[in-house]
Amino acid sequence: MTTIALAGKGGTGKTTVAALLIRALTRRRLGPVLAIDADPAANLNLALGLPMPSTVGDIREGMLAGVQAGEIGTGVARRDYLHTQVRLAVEEGEAVDLLVMGRPEGPGCYCAFNHLLRDVVDGLGHRYGYVVVDNEAGMEHLSRRTTRDVDVLVIVTDPTVRGVTAAAGIVKLAQELDVDVRQSVLVVNRVLGELPPVIRQAAEGLGIPLAAAIPADPRVGELDAQGLPLVNLEAESPAARALDDLAQQLFRLPAARP
Repeated sequence: MTTIALAGKGGTGKTTVAALLIRALTRRRLGPVLAIDADPAANLNLALGLPMPSTVGDIREGMLAGVQAGEIGTGVARRDYLHTQVRLAVEEGEAVDLLVMGRPEGPGCYCAFNHLLRDVVDGLGHRYGYVVVDNEAGMEHLSRRTTRDVDVLVIVTDPTVRGVTAAAGIVKLAQELDVDVRQSVLVVNRVLGELPPVIRQAAEGLGIPLAAAIPADPRVGELDAQGLPLVNLEAESPAARALDDLAQQLFRLPAARP
């Protein structure tokens, strides 16, 4: 199992990059992919063309209420409940399944829940060749360790110095977290023409590879405007080609099948 997590400030197009990475993986028919939407403003399902499932946030609140009411016991009972509910919350697609984390934590105590949740999600992920996690702005789920350790952290920025500066903060946070991030790369999204030298220079100062510059692609905006899945983006799309090349580079994949 290979785990890919996406992070970056809001508005950089993390969900678009996540969806097109998933597109690149599923086109190679390497087995089912698990997509985890860890952004409270969940919309990865739209990019994947899947219905919105029940969320882990709903499960968390239900479990806490059940524990407080004495309806859910301790130890094994809680683990079994959580395992069952998370499995039921997975929306199954043809080549990609989706788990949505949902709303942030409420005022209750969730430390024990988060520990159980990490174990359950880790166990669920082992059924898949690839797990792609679309994080909220920043790295909240990674910092709470409700996202498993990651093989590749893809930090997404827009082509601005301010965006690259925000990416630098995420690089630093990733180094400080008690999470095994095995490889970090930078992706600059929505690039018009050549990447400006000032942006390239700022990116090279982060200390991680600049893995890709994704071209601004009007077709992505058209599909978004029509509510159509980005995974259906045509092969000749510049953004789709760039993400396909990135996936091939990062994971040493075979060429995509037609």
